[in-house]
Formats: sequence, C-alpha cells, structure tokens
Amino acid sequence: MTIEWWLTYLVTTIILSLSPGSGAINTMSTGITYGFRGTIPAIAGLQVGLAAHIVLVGIGLGTLLSSSVLAFDILKWLGAAYLIWLGIQQWRVAGALDLNAVSKALPSSGRFKRAVLVNLTNPKSIVFLAALFPQFILPHQPQAIQYLILGTTSIVVDIIVMIGYATLASSIAKWIRQPHQMKLLNRIFGSMFIMVGALLLFARRASN
Repeated sequence: MTIEWWLTYLVTTIILSLSPGSGAINTMSTGITYGFRGTIPAIAGLQVGLAAHIVLVGIGLGTLLSSSVLAFDILKWLGAAYLIWLGIQQWRVAGALDLNAVSKALPSSGRFKRAVLVNLTNPKSIVFLAALFPQFILPHQPQAIQYLILGTTSIVVDIIVMIGYATLASSIAKWIRQPHQMKLLNRIFGSMFIMVGALLLFARRASN
C-alpha cells in the first residue's frame, strides 16, 4: 500500500465518519444528555462495534481473495459503484436527525453497551467496509498488515470525529434540527461519496 492510496483511504473514512448516521446520532444525543465525559463510554462502545465489523470483513475478504482473484477484482468494481450509489441515496435523504430516540438515561455501562449495539446492528457499516477495503488491498502484498492499517485508520478517525461531535453536541444538534439544513448536509456528503466512488472507478480502469 502506497502513501498516496492510504491518504485516499484516510479522506474517504473521514467522510464516512463525518456523515450523519446512527453513530453520530448516538454520540450527539449522549453528549447533550451526559456531557463530554459521559460520552466517552459511548464512543468506546462504537469502536468495539466497528472493530468487530472490521474483523468480519477482513476474514471474509481474505477468504475470497485466497479462493479467487477474479472475484476479488469484481468486488472492487462493485464496491466503487456502491459508493456512488450510496452518495446518490445520501443526496436524496431529507429531514432532521431525531436525537430524542436515544436520549433516555443510562449508566456508563449501559451507554457503552448501547453504542456497541448501535454499530453492530448497522448494516451500512459492514457493507461500506466490504465495499471500501478491496479498493486499497494489494493482492501480492501481505494481507494482514494491510487490513490492520485500514482498520486502525478507521477506528482512530472515528474516535477523533466522535470526540468532535461530543464536544460540539449542543451547537451541532441545534443546527441539524432544521430539515432544510439537514438536507444541505446530506447533499454535501452525498456529493463527496459520489466523487470518491468515481475517482476509485477511474483509478481502477486506468490501472487495468
């Protein structure tokens, strides 16, 4: 994996973490209710769920690569196309986030467990990783270290982004309560997903 490809992955995973979703909702709601320190167990729980998805995707893709390089290459094309489709869907989403759905009082252990479940039960997370990882895996290089680099990058980025969401929870929550503001935010991130997917498709075609 070259530094250029890693930087591309870094930008992509930053977009994913910043894009409003179940993890961001949970973090902002917890930050509003319990403050920054009270959000730490929730952020830790999200990373446990994310790590579980990373391990599952890594095992599955490693098995696929060992059995068929062609199938792995096909998955790369489908993954890039999925990012474009995801961007189109994000563009079309409207409405504000419902922060009240996860705001009921919980002890720190409950906040941790709830956050783990939030990520574990989010199918978009594992599908996104399954679509994204193959774009940056080089079949002729050791697989484990590549998955470790990608997985660690994803977790570190998500921790930083969730800390930012927790710190700015009140102001962010007020801003995205308005449907037209949320619609604008979704279109911004939708456009970013489409751009990343298109760039990956172009890079894949140029390399063939």
